[in-house]
Amino acid sequence: METNRRAVVFPLREAYAFAGQHNLSAQAANIRDMEIEWDLSYTSTVRRGRMLDLFEDKGLLSAFIDQKWPSGHSAQGKAAIRFYLKISQKYSAFLAGKDVPESDEREATREASEFALESHLRDFLAKNLERIEPGLRLYVSDNETGVEYRIDDGRIDLLAIDRDGKYVVIELKLSRGRNKTLGQLLYYMGWVDQHLGNGPCRGVIIANEIPDDLKVAVSRAPGVFIARYMMSFSVERVK
Repeated sequence: METNRRAVVFPLREAYAFAGQHNLSAQAANIRDMEIEWDLSYTSTVRRGRMLDLFEDKGLLSAFIDQKWPSGHSAQGKAAIRFYLKISQKYSAFLAGKDVPESDEREATREASEFALESHLRDFLAKNLERIEPGLRLYVSDNETGVEYRIDDGRIDLLAIDRDGKYVVIELKLSRGRNKTLGQLLYYMGWVDQHLGNGPCRGVIIANEIPDDLKVAVSRAPGVFIARYMMSFSVERVK
């Protein structure tokens, strides 16, 4: 599952090569070789943000994502893009002598932590689906697995199959809110029913914080349930 987690991260090496193929070698080299010195430690993140800005300015961002970074179309990929661009903007403000508010630094750190945590959580659950429901297993076909399963307009976090052979769409949610998460899940469920058949499928929202308004919304969505994940830590001696 390490490969899936890495696939969500913007691939800088491929970005530099892609830039060279589109007569942007000089601009890419400037970004690659820029010296970044500031109070925050997001040096590679600044470069990723700068490359995204470059591709977007030249009208190449969609082509790059399609050809070199398909995970950029996923919910996690879009969140990563927002994060990279935000950090790049903060660095520009720093260079201009503008103070970055402490609250913004905390927000950037929180977003980075959530981005990493969601990837780790997805990979853990892919290997331990029975913790969600007995008999649940990951969907596997000849060409792909149910981890970040790609559909027409997005990627399903996890696509599983229950003990009755029915599909189960699993979406992870680290932040609060109800409308976007439930609406997205219902779209994914509808797509699975129409394109994979054997419906109706079921849906699961897995979150750490489950607000009352999400519970109320889900109560009117047949075939959907909510599960809470809980964090625990352990220490393992390596040497």
